[in-house]
Amino acid sequence: MIVVTGGAGFIGSNIIKGLNDAGEEDIIVVDNLSNAEKHLNLNSLQIADYLDKTEFLQKFNKFQNVSTIFHQGACSSTTEQDGKYMMSNNYEYSKTLLSYCLENKIDFLYASSASVYGSGKSGFDEKREAEYPLNVYGFSKFAFDNYVRRILPQAESQVLGLRYFNVYGPQENHKGRMASVAFHLFHQLQETGKMRLFEGSRHFRRDFIHVTDSVKINLHFYETKTSGIFNAGTGKARSFEDIATTLQNLHGSGEIESIPFPDDLRGKYQEFTEAGLENLRGAGYSKDFMSLEDGVGQYYELLSATDGRYV
Repeated sequence: MIVVTGGAGFIGSNIIKGLNDAGEEDIIVVDNLSNAEKHLNLNSLQIADYLDKTEFLQKFNKFQNVSTIFHQGACSSTTEQDGKYMMSNNYEYSKTLLSYCLENKIDFLYASSASVYGSGKSGFDEKREAEYPLNVYGFSKFAFDNYVRRILPQAESQVLGLRYFNVYGPQENHKGRMASVAFHLFHQLQETGKMRLFEGSRHFRRDFIHVTDSVKINLHFYETKTSGIFNAGTGKARSFEDIATTLQNLHGSGEIESIPFPDDLRGKYQEFTEAGLENLRGAGYSKDFMSLEDGVGQYYELLSATDGRYV
């Protein structure tokens, strides 16, 4: 049996789809459906059961045949100001799950984040001197990564962290402001014929990775049982403007409008990210990544056909 926390969320539901495509259906989804819209992400998937995230903690001991937990559940808002909530939800909850997995020799694959690198002035390789998060979300991931580093030498089962870079693609409709640039620009283009970008966006460059590539990395480590903390990006930074011009070409029209940079993001915003891939490649992941143009093209077609969800 496999457990996917955050299984009704963006990356979690895509991991379940990847597992389904590989023939796995004995899957328990753990999530919080306070945002009821997230149930739509589960409609096309094959799962065995659903549990609320709090109920799952209370029923730990009743699960005797779990082999792997994909821990994708978290508060992912980079603008969240309640640090106590963030640390309870992202750090303490993760520690509790990890402790259970270590005690019961259950493989534990969890979501970290490229936000741990902050401004990136010291690069984007998986080493402590490169890490300096700019917001409390990034700090919650940074703190858990460092906790994992301390316990890894004694771990007798797999413990694997993936530092997701800028993931985009199907099943992110519920994320609101935290949805990808591609998602927001597509809807702006459809509704107004214009796409709004922050001032200077041609200079903002991020490592955008299609969610199907994120799933492939997860499944690689699920199969190899390798432990450690690895970047999950393409290794190629592209500008926000590149996404807008790609959508322009796909749509056949559309204007790009410059808007002021939000005050609440100043000093907390990563203007550049680009994953170092040496360790990922060294761990045997050799697949090519989808280009931004191909990825946005696939997403454009799905958004046009189904509003971005699997059916």
